[in-house]
Formats: sequence, structure tokens, C-alpha cells
Amino acid sequence: MDGFGIRIEGLSKRYGEGDTAVDALKDVNMIVAPGEVVGLIGPSGSGKSTLLKCLGAVIEPTTGKMTLGDEVIYDNGWKIPDLRALRRDRIGFVFQAPYLIPFLDVIDNVALLPMLAGRPNGESRKRALELLEALDVGHRAKAQPSQLSGGEQQRVAIARALANQPPVILADEPTAPLDSERALSVVRILNQMAQQFNTAIIVVTHDEKIIPTFKRIYHIRDGKTFEEKGLALN
Repeated sequence: MDGFGIRIEGLSKRYGEGDTAVDALKDVNMIVAPGEVVGLIGPSGSGKSTLLKCLGAVIEPTTGKMTLGDEVIYDNGWKIPDLRALRRDRIGFVFQAPYLIPFLDVIDNVALLPMLAGRPNGESRKRALELLEALDVGHRAKAQPSQLSGGEQQRVAIARALANQPPVILADEPTAPLDSERALSVVRILNQMAQQFNTAIIVVTHDEKIIPTFKRIYHIRDGKTFEEKGLALN
């Protein structure tokens, strides 16, 4: 792999001190290339959520190093002064629930992040419409979230995650509420978007329907990661 979108080296996270300390992550190492979608799987309590929160700059690791693109963001301490701007501008999030703003129409849901980042409204809405069209929901741009199907809502959530052209997207159980057909459609879309926008994507999942679609998988168990080749053939 040439370059990387995400690089994690020796990452650990400890909660508490002394006899009550819990090591949620232990010397985690991971690389995800630009344009690649990687699965992260493991049992409940294995450290998946903690790892995603560290990567998303939601919680601070205890030790280790994290690099996004060509910039070190954490090296035994945050190297980025404005973590809120980091999350807004350089990390896209897709969750199990779409979390669309109910009183904004679809295009404004997607355009909101670029506007908050200071981009002109017209430019932000143009970018939003381009993404919605790429995801085959451009015809729903003026609809309210409540008027969309579950699959359409998740496509809008993916468009929103891509709105600021982040080098990284973190997807937490994005197919859990969907049936098999829609779940596989969401994974195909993530792969297409990763390649089209050169984005590194990590998908945390328990969904057995989509696990065979990954070319690479990281298992996490007892706070440690183990890599294996996925089953996807193309």
C-alpha cells in the first residue's frame, strides 16, 4: 500500500488507576490505505468502541501514535490544538442510526458541515447535491428525513460524512438496522466512495451479511488487534 489514510502504532487506553485499572486497548497497530474499506470485528467489550472513539478524537488514548493522512494527530498526547475542527473537517462519521436533523431537508443536512467549516452556502449546497446524486438520492434533496426509507437515510448519512472531503470515515455498525439487500448496498456504496474520493474507511460491524465483503479484516479481542485477509475476491 502506498501511503496511508490511517496509521495507528502501539495505541493503548487505560481507564482508572492501580488495582481497579482496566486496559481497554493494548498496543493496537493498524494501517488503512486511502481508498480502502477495512472491517473491524470483535465481541462485545473487546475494545471496538474505545478504538473508534480514540480515532475520532472523542477520547484521549493513554499511549501510542495516530496519523491521519500525512499528519501525526496524537503521539503520547494530542498534536492538534483544535480537536473539534479535526472531527468536523477531517473525520467523517457514519453511525448505526442516521441522526439526520429532522427539521432540515436532505440537502441542508449534508451541506451543514461545510457551512459550519466556513464554506459559502452556495458552494456547500452544490457539493451536497453532487454527493446525493452520486449516492442515487439526489431526487430526494428537498425531502424531509421522515419521508425517507431507512436505506435512503443511511445514504444521506454517508453523503454527510463525505461533505468535507475527509481523509477518514469511521462507520459504526452502519448496516445493523437494514435488511440484507440494503446492507450490501450500503457496503458497495462505501467501497465506491472510498475509491472515488480516496478515503480510508473503517467499518465496525457484527453484521455477518457484510463480513465476506471486506478484503482485509482486523479482529479485536481483549484490547488487541489481529489482521486477516478478508474473503472478498474483488
